[in-house]
Amino acid sequence: MLYWFLKSVMVGPIARVLFRMWFRGVENIPAEGPAILASNHLSFSDSVFLPLVVPRRIVFLAKADYFTGKGFKGRVTAGFMRGVGMVPVDRGGGRAGEAALQTGVRVLEEGDLFGIYPEGTRSLDGRLYRGKTGVARLAVESGAPVIPVVMVGTDKAQPIGQRLPRLHRVGVIIGEPLDFSRYAGMEHDRFVLRTVTDEIMLALMRLSGQEYADIYAATMKARIASGTGPQAEAELRSRGVTAPGGLPKPAAGGPTVPESDGAAPVG
Repeated sequence: MLYWFLKSVMVGPIARVLFRMWFRGVENIPAEGPAILASNHLSFSDSVFLPLVVPRRIVFLAKADYFTGKGFKGRVTAGFMRGVGMVPVDRGGGRAGEAALQTGVRVLEEGDLFGIYPEGTRSLDGRLYRGKTGVARLAVESGAPVIPVVMVGTDKAQPIGQRLPRLHRVGVIIGEPLDFSRYAGMEHDRFVLRTVTDEIMLALMRLSGQEYADIYAATMKARIASGTGPQAEAELRSRGVTAPGGLPKPAAGGPTVPESDGAAPVG
């Protein structure tokens, strides 16, 4: 399978050396059975680096645009995405979004790992943005545990808009699983979904030390594009929300980069 070839032979060994990859918490990944890996999202390359430290195969959602390109380049991109286990998702919402969520549920029902970025899109400035409730739907409907994952340094290795990564040390921190089985059967309760999502985002904030922005990343990007970014920032400051769900802000700090390199396991 292309996934294992890229991870074990073509990409993995080279990337781990060039980017001096380090990691913590791999023992929190279950040896078998379903789990949702909920990660912050700093760079396009997050979906490349994370699988390199996880011994099991991870299935990710990817925006449908990657699968619908025209010409030779478009066909190659679509083939690569499918080969490494990406599942297309229409981020326009509606029925397409529901279909993507049900695809995620099926992946989990098959006992696999499912990777998802609750922010919905990459952070444009390194902050942690408000989580979308799709991750909560997956967790409550499937009963699978949610494992918070933090990517470190990927925004420096491949900033938004940069096509090829540059050499910069990259890290991965995997937190302890979160159990939401107490909400079984409540996957259509929007208050439950928001509570679960905020708990996941708070776990990410604690692991990453990122500043929290209580607005969807896509909304902020749209506001900036329309020239109303400064007003959006002023609104955020006036609300004074510094942690998901209005909960107390975790103690300041962030991940410390180890002096020695980790040796990522290869499944």
